[in-house]
Amino acid sequence: MALLDLPATKSSLLALKRQLAFAEEGYSLLDQKRELLLGELTVTSGRARQARLKAEDALRRAFSALREATLDAGSSAVDRAALGARAAHKAEIGERRLMGVRLPEAYGMAEPAFTAFGPGGTPAAADLAGKLFAGALPLLAGLAGLETAVLRLARELKKTQRRCNALSKRLMPDCRETISFLSGNLEERERESLIVLKMARDRLRSSRE
Repeated sequence: MALLDLPATKSSLLALKRQLAFAEEGYSLLDQKRELLLGELTVTSGRARQARLKAEDALRRAFSALREATLDAGSSAVDRAALGARAAHKAEIGERRLMGVRLPEAYGMAEPAFTAFGPGGTPAAADLAGKLFAGALPLLAGLAGLETAVLRLARELKKTQRRCNALSKRLMPDCRETISFLSGNLEERERESLIVLKMARDRLRSSRE
């Protein structure tokens, strides 16, 4: 703790007390924000873990079907078949706010696959792989939104924690220490003034006698 560089006056003491009250109120609000962010981060992290497991499982099944199609017909045939597939998928990004933090919400949409494969040698596994990859799109979009939200929440939580520490470990203790010092200094001055007044009064009485 360190004393703030302020003159030992009543006006400085009153101003410092107001500053301390404002800092304490700000700390209370920041502490509430920190608790809310921590709770939201915990929930969102859990959702992100579940979404990651589902996305990984969907991709694992899709790549398995793709490998099977490649083994059956060869990579060239699968590549040619893929060129004839009509892409009918899209992703959208929304947003919500929590305590001033912009949290993305991503959505992926996959329409029923349009099979453009010909009957000549293209394995059914290629069609299955296309459908599985399309089905993984909503999961991947949701996962991207959740993981981005986790990063933003963690960054904001860290920033809020730094502000709380600055108030609780530096500014507020310094204010309290300075208030204590100024109060003691002013009280000492008042006692000295009273003693001087009393001595002057006693001398005045003695001179009259």
